[in-house]
Amino acid sequence: MSPSSLTTRLVVALAGALAVLALVLGLGGAWLIHGVVERSGDRVLAGSVGAIAETLALEDGELTLDLPPAAFGMLENAEHDNVYYAVRHQGRLVTGYADLPFAEHVPPRDTVAFRYEAFRGQSVRIATVSRLIPRLKGAVVVQVAETLQARDALRARMVGGLALLEGALLLGAALAARPALRWGLRPLARSRALVEEKARAAPVELTALPLAPVPSEIRPFVEAVNALLARLEESTVRMRRFTGDASHQMRTPLAVLRMHLALALRPEATEAERAAALRDVEGATLSLERLLTQLLALVRAEERGALPALQRVELNGAVAQVTADFVPQALRARVEVHFEGHASEVFVRADPVLVREVVGNLLDNALRYHRPGGLVAVRVVCVDAVPWLEVEDNGPGIPPEERERVFQRFHRLPRDQSQSGSGLGLSIVRSLAEHMAAEVVLRDGREGVGLTAAVRFQSWPTRA
Repeated sequence: MSPSSLTTRLVVALAGALAVLALVLGLGGAWLIHGVVERSGDRVLAGSVGAIAETLALEDGELTLDLPPAAFGMLENAEHDNVYYAVRHQGRLVTGYADLPFAEHVPPRDTVAFRYEAFRGQSVRIATVSRLIPRLKGAVVVQVAETLQARDALRARMVGGLALLEGALLLGAALAARPALRWGLRPLARSRALVEEKARAAPVELTALPLAPVPSEIRPFVEAVNALLARLEESTVRMRRFTGDASHQMRTPLAVLRMHLALALRPEATEAERAAALRDVEGATLSLERLLTQLLALVRAEERGALPALQRVELNGAVAQVTADFVPQALRARVEVHFEGHASEVFVRADPVLVREVVGNLLDNALRYHRPGGLVAVRVVCVDAVPWLEVEDNGPGIPPEERERVFQRFHRLPRDQSQSGSGLGLSIVRSLAEHMAAEVVLRDGREGVGLTAAVRFQSWPTRA
């Protein structure tokens, strides 16, 4: 069976279920037919033995009976079953077949009992009734036996008819199943057509599929497709934005590279001019390298999608290590860096790689836009059992009305336009923090001077 054919799978599943149901119904029908045939045959046999018993009488001290023709006529049938009878009084045969098996237990008076016996090489059904005759001591037992050809023939005809009807039902269901399933699966075909139409569109159409005409059985599937389309649309928008931002931001360093390379390659340029041009080329190259690095970091942060597997991270050690890595940059910028850890270990729910990226970007921003001789303090503190990372500088700070805007990509304060940088650092910090369910806030420094960038982490729960 091809796994790609949903119709075939459904037809096979329905056919199997119908076959099992037909088998169960057939067995149940055969049992019911057996009961009906038994009851109808026994009713006629009871009428025959009752008719004989009604003629029993005592005349001149002798037991007499008159065998009415109707008693055996009602047992006549097309299969010509043999009929046997016996009348006994106190175990003595009055009339009939002496070798007809006698009942071991005589039924109560006027009650007809039925049983199967083997008689003269055939199976017979025997009806037995006992009667009390006035002035006659003891009960008279009347037995009538009939062979089973008529019963078996009737049972076979009824079971055969049931089998034919079930076979016709299964055949009809098998013939009607495929077109019926195709009709039932039309909504799925319409959804497929919509997806194909979106794939053929130029540009590719990524809007959600309509849910109104979708049956409830495939609605979760269409909702999953819509979720995938939404993520594709989001990724496409991010890629377009990244391409546009990257091309826009790289124009300036590339223009600087072309201009200074042209200056360095002029035949009439002096050695000093060439050396100055090459230094400018080096600066533009470093600026371009940093821009590309931060753009890629931002794309990776935005492409993470779901939250990473957060784990137990000791914040003091992670922040101290990153702060130590930035000491050479602080020395070049002539900025003093202090690290103030918490008195005890601070465990947070975070990702160690993302924590290092967050601390690194905050430190890089604080050092890059600071003045020589300034101070940057990196702290790990706990306020009401909530762990915080603080990066504070005593520089010019950021006006309150600009503090939300600086988290936008490529947004830079007017005063910083002459500084090297891309305006991506805080965007990367916020994106990475959100992936750790952390929060980033900007506020004034502790002394009312400068800026503090603070990140509130989730505390790792301590065991009781």
